[in-house]
Amino acid sequence: MESATGIVILDFGSQYTQLIARRIRQQHVRSTIVPCTISPKDLGKLRPAGIILSGGPSSVFDEGAPRSDPAILKMGTPVLGICYGFQLISHQLGGTVRPAPHREYGRAQLEIIVGSGGSRLLRSLPSPLPVWNSHGDQIVKLPPGFRQTGKTETAVAAIEDPERRIYALQFHPEVHHTAHGDAILANFLFEICQAPADWTPKSFIEQTVASTRKTVGDGRALCALSGGVDSTVAATLVHRAIGDRLHCIFVDNGVLRQNEFSRVSAMLRRLGLNVTGVDASERFLRKLAGVTDPEEKRRIIGNEFIYVFEEQSTRLGEIEYLVQGTLYPDVIESVPVRGGPSATIKTHHNVGGLPKTMKLRLLEPLRELFKDEVRRVGADLDLDPEILNRQPFPGPGLAVRILGEVTRERLEMLRAADAIVDEEIREASLYESIWQSFAVLLPVRTVGVMGDQRTYGYTVAVRAVHSEDAMTADWVKLPYEVLERISNRIINEVQGVNRVVYDISSKPPSTIEWE
Repeated sequence: MESATGIVILDFGSQYTQLIARRIRQQHVRSTIVPCTISPKDLGKLRPAGIILSGGPSSVFDEGAPRSDPAILKMGTPVLGICYGFQLISHQLGGTVRPAPHREYGRAQLEIIVGSGGSRLLRSLPSPLPVWNSHGDQIVKLPPGFRQTGKTETAVAAIEDPERRIYALQFHPEVHHTAHGDAILANFLFEICQAPADWTPKSFIEQTVASTRKTVGDGRALCALSGGVDSTVAATLVHRAIGDRLHCIFVDNGVLRQNEFSRVSAMLRRLGLNVTGVDASERFLRKLAGVTDPEEKRRIIGNEFIYVFEEQSTRLGEIEYLVQGTLYPDVIESVPVRGGPSATIKTHHNVGGLPKTMKLRLLEPLRELFKDEVRRVGADLDLDPEILNRQPFPGPGLAVRILGEVTRERLEMLRAADAIVDEEIREASLYESIWQSFAVLLPVRTVGVMGDQRTYGYTVAVRAVHSEDAMTADWVKLPYEVLERISNRIINEVQGVNRVVYDISSKPPSTIEWE
């Protein structure tokens, strides 16, 4: 009999589903996400060491709420339910779930209340324990055979049936706001599931190269290369799989940063990749003229990228695949994963912004990874630190950092302001410790006084955030002297700007980019 391979996560639509997978991979255990509608038979074929039911935006009382087959709870494989998964387990096994008098969102204190036998899931944890909640329903009666192992001030927070090896938590152990969340997951992985710890960046590279080679066969692929860590790692992986049958295209879409097209083109060629630079700036800017809606901007840019790549594939002849450096945060904010019930936050140009019909077949080797995981894979691929440490830059570029219409005048203002932010952050030796730092041009004009004259200029917002994976982010408390230099330089050097503000909002409730 074949041994179990890893953890299978049933996706009920949570924005944090892949974050669960990431936390599992951090402990070197393989993880696979599948739709919550998977049959017990197909689930069994995956030979899971354990099963996790994710959270989700629904209530078990909603019409059409996502459901998994109750037979999955009878397979004998260890199960952990999180948030919605907690409520669904209780609902399916005879417990009572009710709408909570008040939705419990944010931080709470977990009191662990196990008896003399202890809890294998919550073992060695301090009590009370800070945890993160996000739910509108609560358990008022436990399913037969279960015992309560934890509570918050307002709700049953942890239950288990050790004989059936079914465990459930009302809070989210996968988010960093929950103290010792990794320890809870480790207890499930190793104490309860005895899962093998055999996932590493090296094993990911080997598996991805092999699967890419099998998928592409004798075909050829085109890579949408931007010079960022995501697309560069994706290109390097595919190049390792199919060699010179990969053709990389770097497109100037008219909304790149200052001098980026020439600088990045030179850097990419040093990697030994076959790179063609295409100046398509005029066609992109024509399409964007007069457009102010951010979703429309993303759609236009996503479509136009594909049209450029299809033209290049025609020029090169018989290209079947388009390689993209799509990451999981792009996917989960844009479209439901594998048809799951997650909500759309905003359309990323390379996911939900793609045209409905396209000739090229997508190849996205990084689709289920987060940025920090991609950097670790890139390090194992021996990529230059200059590439690995580049801050993220959105595919739609400066188009989503100009609020309102994208014009040449506004582009020049933003390019100049953004270059100042980049220079000062680097000068202060802060660049590599910050997830993202950039400027945003606002459609707001304010009165100012410069040289004893009245001005009526634009406002630039400066944004800097810390993050691990782009799913959550906290604003950076930049030193006042750095902010002062940035503000003084932008106002003095960028014609048309007379005011600078600093964005101190976190994600959530905001997103990292403004559009």
